[in-house]
Amino acid sequence: MNRDSEPLKAVVNEIVRVSEQILADHRAQLQAQEMGTVTYLGNGIARALGLPRVKSSELVQFPGDRLGMAFNLDSDEVGIILLDESEGLKAGCEVYRTGRVLDVPVGEGLLGRIVDGTGRPLDNRGKVSTVERQPIEREAPAIMDRAPVTVPLQTGIKAIDALIPIGRGQRELILGDRQTGKTAIALDTILNQKDKDVICVYCAIGQRSSAVAKLIADLRKYKAMDYCIVVVAGGETPAGLQYITPYAATTMAEYFMERGRDVLIVYDDLIQHARAYRELSLLLRRPPGREAFPGDIFYIHSRLLERATHLRPDLGGGSLTALPIVETEAQNLSAYIPTNLVSITDGQIYLTPDLFQKGILPAIDVGKSVSRVGGKTQLPAYRSVAGALRLSYSQFEELEAFSRFGTRLDEATRQSLERGQRVREVLKQRQYEPIPVAEQIVVLLAVTQGLFDRLPLEEVSSAERSVRQAVVEQLPEVCRRIEVGEKLSEGDRQALLNFSQLIND
Repeated sequence: MNRDSEPLKAVVNEIVRVSEQILADHRAQLQAQEMGTVTYLGNGIARALGLPRVKSSELVQFPGDRLGMAFNLDSDEVGIILLDESEGLKAGCEVYRTGRVLDVPVGEGLLGRIVDGTGRPLDNRGKVSTVERQPIEREAPAIMDRAPVTVPLQTGIKAIDALIPIGRGQRELILGDRQTGKTAIALDTILNQKDKDVICVYCAIGQRSSAVAKLIADLRKYKAMDYCIVVVAGGETPAGLQYITPYAATTMAEYFMERGRDVLIVYDDLIQHARAYRELSLLLRRPPGREAFPGDIFYIHSRLLERATHLRPDLGGGSLTALPIVETEAQNLSAYIPTNLVSITDGQIYLTPDLFQKGILPAIDVGKSVSRVGGKTQLPAYRSVAGALRLSYSQFEELEAFSRFGTRLDEATRQSLERGQRVREVLKQRQYEPIPVAEQIVVLLAVTQGLFDRLPLEEVSSAERSVRQAVVEQLPEVCRRIEVGEKLSEGDRQALLNFSQLIND
């Protein structure tokens, strides 16, 4: 009898399961049909009556398929941020629930594409071919799910890789005044990930359309779009879209991280993100605090950047490295948003207009820049060659400033100044020319050991190029050992020095 009842029980269970599914679908359909009425329409926001069951961050729909997101859930009305232009909308129009929290498409189909913060394509290449969607707001990995940052993320920029190294899974802030080369550093870092199996996501927030178009053209010119996703919320887009875009870009990046891949994400820039959030908050009558920013401005950035990490090997071992960019005003590092971000991140790269105006590019102020993690990930060859370079270079800059007040210098001081000037020449680097690790090592070794001391300053760059080109051709085995992370043996060190000396002679 028990055997006869088993098929019947299976049929009953299946009927119950299907009935529950039909009921859930019907309930979701009723919720999605729930309608409200717009009572106020402002610059990028709307207020609506009705929608009693709407959820926080739920997507809502206006006439003309325009989208919004439920933001304020007050007792008598709902505050909505608009994700599309408000043209054609007015008080009295209807707004509908969609029944789903704001999400974006994720997957391999996004590679090489340009999309907005909702995943809609902006590159005229048709629909994005992905089959999965994930919410833009996701919990950061738990502490126990994280692994130490142990692998370097090579930027190809000598001043960073040698003095302010970055590890995969780190959050390194890039800050400085307007037009000091912040985006250029991020772009060169993206270009340097070619053939390194690193996915790159560039997130533009509040940038000029012409600047974003130029960056995309550069990515295509140097064939970097194959491993890139560009997520854009231009300066002319609604503030709501600028607010959600970095979260959407992070969700797209996390898809690859959770599958064991290494990902680099650039947020350009978070001061515009903070301003967009301040605008929305003030329009929705949230209480203002310092500099009119709402009290949770720190939280919106910390919950974003905490999602960057290196996962444990049993969770795939993927990593998400974040390079947030923030613009300062008149070199004011103690402003509200920059200090918030400095405290959230694992170090900062500070670019100063003083160096930029002198033609010292990249205009990195080594004394004010720091990496709190990357030194543990740096390749052994860097540590043996440039271990004391950061301190000696900072001392040189102080000595150079002091020497301007005196005309008589002793021989040791003069030699220190001569060496420091050549180190500075070597640390200069053109944009779009990231340098491989082995070539950086041989040049840094040559300059720190005084092989360029006899050269006039104007000849240092040409000597550097000769050494780099020749070492790749003549010492390929040494270059290979450096790049795979082996320590620089005394024999290798002497071979590089002898070789550099021969080229200079």
